[in-house]
Amino acid sequence: MEQQLKFSQFGADNGRIIVYFHGAPGAMKECAIFDLYGQAQGLTFICFDRFSVDVSIDGEAYYQYLAQEIAKQAAGKTVDVIGFSIGAFVALQTCRYLGDGVQNLHLVSAAAPLEAGDFLDAMAGKHVFKLAKALPALFALVCYGQKLLAVFFPRTLFRLFFASAAGGDKGLLNKHEFQSSSRHLLRSCFTDGIPGYTRDMRAYVCPWASTLSGLSVNTYIWHGAADNWSPKAMAIYLKTALLNCAHIEILEGLSHYSCLYETAPKICKLLGKH
Repeated sequence: MEQQLKFSQFGADNGRIIVYFHGAPGAMKECAIFDLYGQAQGLTFICFDRFSVDVSIDGEAYYQYLAQEIAKQAAGKTVDVIGFSIGAFVALQTCRYLGDGVQNLHLVSAAAPLEAGDFLDAMAGKHVFKLAKALPALFALVCYGQKLLAVFFPRTLFRLFFASAAGGDKGLLNKHEFQSSSRHLLRSCFTDGIPGYTRDMRAYVCPWASTLSGLSVNTYIWHGAADNWSPKAMAIYLKTALLNCAHIEILEGLSHYSCLYETAPKICKLLGKH
């Protein structure tokens, strides 16, 4: 019997289904940001544990598998999709296999194809992406080193991960709730999800701009003007590359995670009207 992919649910119990693709690194609990807003708007958020998908399921088969799992939960109804950071990349690829099953796609702090512009040198994680592309085996080894930090020195890993925080992200670092949730996400990713995390990263650093031309889903782009993880130029590129971008909003002073926190209630309010 085929095993169902595990997911976490937030928001309303039996509302309109919104599928959330967490970042990389990230984990299902990242979607908790939408919990209260989803309850208020009658939205049911589902975040799949995609890092637990067997590593033998790779490439296009991986996106097809995620689409199939979404379709099971949708049970014939349309869904809305939100993708954050590199999760936006996976969301875009998965939407190619959902067709008319997706009503709206929201891209938050989205990571665009590296080959589509001069983005890499402006990215805080440029060395990580370069390593994942050139030496994937060494990249995986570094991830297992991060696992040791996640288990024994979680605060150190948190500080290293956010050492280059910019814009509104700097303010988040002083908030206990953000510190606690971020350490949980990093620990979850680097203790249980390394194979899935490295699969997403390896896929992301390969060329994929050509896959965007066939996507016609109604798309909203939300991006921080001060984002140094996914530079603002990535949002501008995605607006031109996607056939049906209904809205783009560049938020001044905000960076990567601060954009997610700021836009979560806005997205829920917009989804609640549809």
